[in-house]
Amino acid sequence: MFLKNILRSEKYICHRILTRANSWNIVTSVCVERLPIVTPPLNEIQKKFKDLLWTVEVENSLKSDHELRHENDKKQAELLKNESVEVDLDTVSKITAQDYEDAANEELAKFQFAPIETDADKKGDNTSSDRCLQRHLVLVTEQKLGNDIKTILPQGHWKEGETLRQTAERVLQEQCGQELKVTFLSNAPCGFYKYKYPSELDGKVGAKVFFYYANFKDGTVSKNIKSKWLTRNEMSEFLPQRYDKVLKEFLIEETY
Repeated sequence: MFLKNILRSEKYICHRILTRANSWNIVTSVCVERLPIVTPPLNEIQKKFKDLLWTVEVENSLKSDHELRHENDKKQAELLKNESVEVDLDTVSKITAQDYEDAANEELAKFQFAPIETDADKKGDNTSSDRCLQRHLVLVTEQKLGNDIKTILPQGHWKEGETLRQTAERVLQEQCGQELKVTFLSNAPCGFYKYKYPSELDGKVGAKVFFYYANFKDGTVSKNIKSKWLTRNEMSEFLPQRYDKVLKEFLIEETY
């Protein structure tokens, strides 16, 4: 019942939008974003907050099993030194906590982190999502608008009988292929943009674009379409200025 009410509300909202826009083309666009795979470096405020949490954790925490084992080893060592006290050697650990700690530190010293820079980074390949692992990446495609080729988000026209969310799902599948797997985060648009045509087209003065937001999960974009995965700074280079400004109103701003 709750789900039916949500769907009914969405269709009602879509109907109101569409009935008011007879002189405009209704377009749905999808902002597919690949979230950072590697944690970005912390800024100063985040570092201070991290240190505060660590201090509180240490103050409120109990002793770990390793610390208790360390204390027990010390007690056993003191008893062994005291010849007047009989000690059951079977109960004395053959591998002490210090031995375990030394072995762990030796293994840690040999460990090396994998490089953050990928092959796509080295080649400067912005068509791959396997790049800039510490940054947000947004999928953009090349599309023909009138006589011009523009780099924008995947978008397409609404069809009669569809909700805007259904149009967004269809457009993304048609333009980017079925191998691209994403998760839509809402039934409602997250942004809006409109532009006028140079001259009236089929009785329409322009297009109203409703943006939907989705997180990239897996897969690749179809090879039949020219696409790029862009960082925030790169978006400003490739996208139209006003269009880019609208997108950044609903995208999380990076701190570095």
